[in-house]
Amino acid sequence: MENFFARKREEERLKSEGRIPPGQALTQKFPVLHYGPVPDFNPATWTFMAWGEIESPLTLTWKEFNELPRTRLVMDIHCVTRWSKPDTEWEGVSVRSLVENGFIRLKPSAKYVLQHAEYGFTVNLPLEVVLADNFLMATHYNGEPLTPDHGYPLRGVIGAIVGRDDLKVPYFWKGAKWLRGLQFLEKDRPGFWEQAGYHNEADVWKEERFG
Repeated sequence: MENFFARKREEERLKSEGRIPPGQALTQKFPVLHYGPVPDFNPATWTFMAWGEIESPLTLTWKEFNELPRTRLVMDIHCVTRWSKPDTEWEGVSVRSLVENGFIRLKPSAKYVLQHAEYGFTVNLPLEVVLADNFLMATHYNGEPLTPDHGYPLRGVIGAIVGRDDLKVPYFWKGAKWLRGLQFLEKDRPGFWEQAGYHNEADVWKEERFG
């Protein structure tokens, strides 16, 4: 009971600070949610690819990916299933850094990004969101490599950075687990859950859960 009341006090504090969106509740755990089995990972054969509306396709091995510039983020994350988890720590590679360092050279026609993951799973986002400070291709959570259930070796993550009200914040499903590549598109293309009826923009503050 003490844990329950402590969680409720913390939840009320975060709500008063404007950090818990409508319809959400604080969790102190990290629930595991995904569709399908956890894939195997072989570092010798794994590759990351970028293609589409860019000047030239990019293919990186696991070793090469880990040599890219690194970024660390602290974000509040919000799941469409109504849990929110504050102050989560992530480390990985930002798409913006790949663009700024010339690994990816965007064509003017690039407006959207489709994340491609294992088993053909896809997630769509506007390019402006993927290039923002609160989107990361993460390899680590809280200082440790991702666990297989949470997307090891690589997953997209998106959330809210405290004090950055200028950033769009979609629900957490808009970052794909077991990420294998990014396809840059001229026109938007719904991903797996969007085709199943989930909202295309998924703004947490507007409760855009379903289309």
